[in-house]
Amino acid sequence: MPWYAWLIMVIAIGSIVGGLMMLRDTANKVELTDEQRRRVEERNAEMDAQDAKDR
Repeated sequence: MPWYAWLIMVIAIGSIVGGLMMLRDTANKVELTDEQRRRVEERNAEMDAQDAKDR
């Protein structure tokens, strides 16, 4: 493989890895209250029951 093909591959891989690292660094953790967490758990349980019923 010619040298410029290796260069393009290194730049492409570096761009992908750099983008993923930047995305990880800028991600915000969502803080939920106990009430919100309870509602999410209830909704998930309802959806699981619905899926089980539909099968």
